[in-house]
Amino acid sequence: MDARTLTLGHSPDPDDAFMFYALARGLVSCPGFRFRHLLEDIQTLNERAVRGELDVTAISFHAYAYVSHKYALLPCGASMGDGYGPILVAKRKLGPDDIAARRIAVPGALTSAFLALQLWLRRPARELDFVVVPFDQVFAAVASGQAEVGLIIHEGQLTWRAAGLVACADLGVWWGSEHEGLPLPLGGNAIHKRLAPADRKLVADTVKASIEYGLAHRAEAVEHALQYGRDLGRELTDRFVGMYVNHWTLDCGPRGREAIRRFLGQAAERGLIPPVPELEFVV
Repeated sequence: MDARTLTLGHSPDPDDAFMFYALARGLVSCPGFRFRHLLEDIQTLNERAVRGELDVTAISFHAYAYVSHKYALLPCGASMGDGYGPILVAKRKLGPDDIAARRIAVPGALTSAFLALQLWLRRPARELDFVVVPFDQVFAAVASGQAEVGLIIHEGQLTWRAAGLVACADLGVWWGSEHEGLPLPLGGNAIHKRLAPADRKLVADTVKASIEYGLAHRAEAVEHALQYGRDLGRELTDRFVGMYVNHWTLDCGPRGREAIRRFLGQAAERGLIPPVPELEFVV
C-alpha cells in the first residue's frame, strides 16, 4: 500500500527546525505515512488551522481555543517560556499604562504572545492600538515609527539589544510570578481529528522520536537549524534551541498542562477567547 501524505506545518525558526530535523531528513519514519513540510510563520499556520487545512501543525495555544473541535494536541512539541517569554521593546523604557496607550506591533492576532499581552495589560484587543506585522519585521516597525512598541517572539528574544531597543517587560517572567512558577504556554503541535485515533498516536510517537533524535544528536541538529536563525550564529542558535526544545517539549506533563489550562481559562474568564472545552491530548 502506498504511504499516505500528511501536511505538516511549522515555523521557519530554529526551534521548529531542530524538532523536525530528523523527520525532514528521513532519520525517523512513520510507517504508512510521509510528510510534506510547509514552513510558514505562526500567524499563517494559526489561520490555516482555523480553516482546518493542515493535517499536523504547529499552533499557538491562543489559536487552539478556536480549533479544539477540529484538532487534538500532541503531548510533545510544546514551546514553554520557563521564566522567559515574549518581550515588549521600545526606543525607551515604558510602563504598562504607557504601552497600552501606544501603537504596538504584534506578530499575529492569534499568537499566544498577543493573548499574554492582553492578560498583562488587562485590556482586550479592541481597546488596544495594534498593527500585525510578520514576526521578523517587528524591530523594523518600531525603528521606522510604524509602531512605538514591539512584541517580540522567536529569536528576537535574544537579539533585541542589537536592534538598539529597550526591553520594557518580559511576559514569561510576569506569568511565572503570577502562577507559582508555571511556564508561559506559547505553542504546541496539533493533529486534525479527521485522522483515526490510532494514526494520531502513531504520528505523535514519530514527532517525539524526531525531537529525541535532535536532542541526542544536538550538534548536527543545530547545524540544520542554523539556516533558519537569521544570522544568529551557532552559539545563539544553540541557546535559543535550548530555551524551547527541552523536557517540556518531550512531554509537557502535568505542570505544562496545568499552565495551558490556566492560560486559556483566565483568558476565557475575561472574555478574550471563547469558552475552552477540556484540553484533548493524543494518548
